[in-house]
Parts: sequence; C-alpha cells; structure tokens
Amino acid sequence: MPISNQQVAGHPFLKGLYGDDYYPDHVLDRGRAILLRLCERIEAERPADLPALYVLTHAATDEFNDLEAEFDAAGSEIETVAREEIAEDFWFVATAYGFHDADAEELIATRDW
Repeated sequence: MPISNQQVAGHPFLKGLYGDDYYPDHVLDRGRAILLRLCERIEAERPADLPALYVLTHAATDEFNDLEAEFDAAGSEIETVAREEIAEDFWFVATAYGFHDADAEELIATRDW
C-alpha cells in the first residue's frame, strides 16, 4: 500500500544514520521499512486516539527491538545517536498524522535499546 501522506512519503527516515559508517545500510534499510510499515498501518487502521496510536507505535518499536541483534551482528548497536534518530522519526510520524499531543516517550515505551 503506497503512503498517501505526502509529508511522510517524502521524509528521509533515519537520514542522520545513513551517512555514518558505524550503522550498516542494510540494517538501516530494515529500520526504515519498519517506519514505513508503521505509516501504512496508521493510514489503513486510522487510529482514533492516542491509545490506539500507541498500540501501533509499540508494535513498531518491538520490531526495532528485534533489529538490535542485526545491528550487533554487523558490529553496531542502537546507541545514543541511533536512539535519538529513531525516536525523532517516531515523533515525526505521530505529528505527520495529526497526533501533535503524543508523548514522545510513550510512542517508543516498549523499547529495550
């Protein structure tokens, strides 16, 4: 399903990490795909309120939790810079879909990175 939100469709997810050799592109590509799937789910399910949005963002966060092993295998990790970049993209997604009052920490509350 193509993204219909033009602000999201043109957003360079994880941009700040792609320019750093510490983060392997093939793993970042998987992270970008997680964020795009989150957007697709938001567009398909149209969460009516913050608790419904958080269900979707927590599921995407859990996918990032699973991705940590791939970062490790590639000699990298989701450390401070990556955590901030990922969190900023979750916040971007929430606001792009009109959830301006979303709690940035709650969006990724299930993270273990």
